[in-house]
Amino acid sequence: MFIPKANRIAVFKYLFSEGVLVVKKDTISATHPQIEGPTNLEVLMLVKSLESKEYVRVTFNWQYNYVYLTPEGIEYLRTYLALPAEVVPATHRKVTGRPEGRDREEEGNGGKFGGEGRAAFRGGGDREYRGREGGFGRGGGL
Repeated sequence: MFIPKANRIAVFKYLFSEGVLVVKKDTISATHPQIEGPTNLEVLMLVKSLESKEYVRVTFNWQYNYVYLTPEGIEYLRTYLALPAEVVPATHRKVTGRPEGRDREEEGNGGKFGGEGRAAFRGGGDREYRGREGGFGRGGGL
């Protein structure tokens, strides 16, 4: 199938920048929802071509193709799009720093699942309404 170069480059740019791509198995759709320009059929055919060269890995589930770049695919797209080696897909970028949240060192042993908090968690809480002798169902009761 002939695919215009502008559409091919648009798909390759999106795939390289994100590292992943979702394509619905819909050959009639006029456009792809995330990529401006190519039809859904063109995106499907490009993914099919890249998969045959083992540049991408495809998982098909519920009429959707989930496409993941392989290391060989990253190198191929980098040469095709003439990108420098420093540019990497979003799925390969390192996260800088630790996300905001609780620090375990400051929490000590009084946390929900550690130390003293563990015994209190097992013995009480919302289950105090039940007595030791059981409830009214299945073997318990009066």
